[in-house]
Amino acid sequence: MATHIRHFAMVVKDQEKSAQFYEKAFGLKRAGYENLGWSSAQYMTDGFINIALLHYEGETGSGLKDAKNFIGPHHFGFQVDNMAEAQKRIEDAGGTFFFDLGDDAEKENFERKFKDPDGIIIDISVTGWSGTSGKKTKAAAE
Repeated sequence: MATHIRHFAMVVKDQEKSAQFYEKAFGLKRAGYENLGWSSAQYMTDGFINIALLHYEGETGSGLKDAKNFIGPHHFGFQVDNMAEAQKRIEDAGGTFFFDLGDDAEKENFERKFKDPDGIIIDISVTGWSGTSGKKTKAAAE
């Protein structure tokens, strides 16, 4: 079963200022923006990995008691070939389910989130993230 790191998320104070920094300093490109109500994300890419510049409104989705004051690395994600197999391997290794982002594993932006034994959040996705080299469309994932 192939897995590849394709996503890294960090919480920033100012998404626009951070996006401009990563554009200028490293040549990253903007790959999209999303506002979920409880969090927003400015996605950046180098063509292989999606970097999410996050801003959380509270504990929902972040798992942080003081999300508004947290700045720094938050979670990372692996693109997997099979959601069920990956979930079994994670749980067999001691990981625990955290929550699903999206409502259907077949949709393009669905992520299943887990916590490792130390509480670090890990995402898995079959379709990948915006701007990643492994990004599959829904049709390709079927």
